[in-house]
Amino acid sequence: MSIDGKLLIAHELSVRWRDLDAYNHVNNASYLTFLEEARIRWFDSLPQPWRGPEWEPLVARIECSFRAALNHPARIRVSLAAARVGNTSLVVGHQIEDLSDGRLCADGVTVLVWVDPRTQRPRPLPDFVREAAGG
Repeated sequence: MSIDGKLLIAHELSVRWRDLDAYNHVNNASYLTFLEEARIRWFDSLPQPWRGPEWEPLVARIECSFRAALNHPARIRVSLAAARVGNTSLVVGHQIEDLSDGRLCADGVTVLVWVDPRTQRPRPLPDFVREAAGG
């Protein structure tokens, strides 16, 4: 499977027992945790601190389409790609695949907005974020 845009990260992780719900498959809220973990890994790979006194990213929107159930145990790949680089925002396409068979389990988009931490108002993307996202 592929997502449109510049690949930011493809992070692999294992489904944990605690990610399951009463139906014995991965709870929908856990998918957002998987996305968060990949996003933080990408942030940590940036050449400068991704948050500080002048800027920090906030999640403005997440859309997630659930395509196939995940169970335990499973090894997954969470891929993030820069779909659109705006002035103050970055639209990140995402997908989650089951590595055992390559099934697409979820996909969608996340909109990140960089803000001034003091005012919580949008501010331009830091140059290093723009460059890392291919903008």
